[in-house]
Amino acid sequence: MRFSFDAFVTEALFDGEKAAFALGDGRVVWSDGATVVAHEDGAALCAAQHPCGDGVLTGGDDGRLVWSRPARVDVVAEAPGAWIDAVAASPASGLIALAAGKRVEVRDSGAPAFARRFDHPASVAGLAFDPKGRRLAAATYGGAALWWAKIADQKPALMRWAGSHVAAAFSPDGRFLVSAMQENALHGWRLADGRDMRMGGYPSKAKSLAFLDRGAWLATSGAHGVVLWPFSGAEGPMGRQALQIGVDESALVTRVAGEGTWLAAGLDDGRVWVCDLATEVMTQIREERGAPVSALAVSGRTVVFGDEAGEAGVFTSPG
Repeated sequence: MRFSFDAFVTEALFDGEKAAFALGDGRVVWSDGATVVAHEDGAALCAAQHPCGDGVLTGGDDGRLVWSRPARVDVVAEAPGAWIDAVAASPASGLIALAAGKRVEVRDSGAPAFARRFDHPASVAGLAFDPKGRRLAAATYGGAALWWAKIADQKPALMRWAGSHVAAAFSPDGRFLVSAMQENALHGWRLADGRDMRMGGYPSKAKSLAFLDRGAWLATSGAHGVVLWPFSGAEGPMGRQALQIGVDESALVTRVAGEGTWLAAGLDDGRVWVCDLATEVMTQIREERGAPVSALAVSGRTVVFGDEAGEAGVFTSPG
């Protein structure tokens, strides 16, 4: 199933059994053809599935966080004069977080009046909830700030590392936090003792992260193949080498996504491939070259992707 939207695909994700696309012209489009305009005066800059499992959350350069469903659009939060650059949602806790400049706000999808605000010295570029949805990581300049998401008056735990941090991900067991950096590197921390994990050697920026196989591996973009860091055991990747799969010197991986042992990769020349880590069998699901892949998601054996030129698709493995 292929689509052509004539707009940058900001994010591809799943809304129940349907694929959904957040677009640079402010629309949200579902794979069954349903379309809404979430941001009338701007672009969708980030997106996540609503924690209730129904609908899509998008943050825009109009300063609005919007909850879109095929028949309804609701504004969840507003940040006048700011761009909402990052959003995260936790099905476990029902919490939603948004970043607007230096400010992070947390909302509760089950209690519309609930709101928390956390301020930072520098802009926040990435957000992630821990597996229980109780703690929130904000990637910013100098490291990551860890907040208890529902507590009003607090000082964050600061996971420090020099440089600008642009994305964050918790391991599925909650023991590790990993950030992508503006330079060609990742950084990680073991949360029990704050021990640093240096994860470098990339030829380009590694902005896309995905834990696989119950947290045994962290897949990342930023190289000529998907980089896989081992996270099994108490030490995680410390003292261990990363692997690469799908190496192709003619292209760089721009996006990764996965579920279980099923891994998908999107490249800067428009190609998309999938691999089952259990069998190491690779399949090309988009062989033609085009604009860089900008969005990618996996659910079961279904992959949804989109690129910077507005081309998109949904692929389900027959296996």
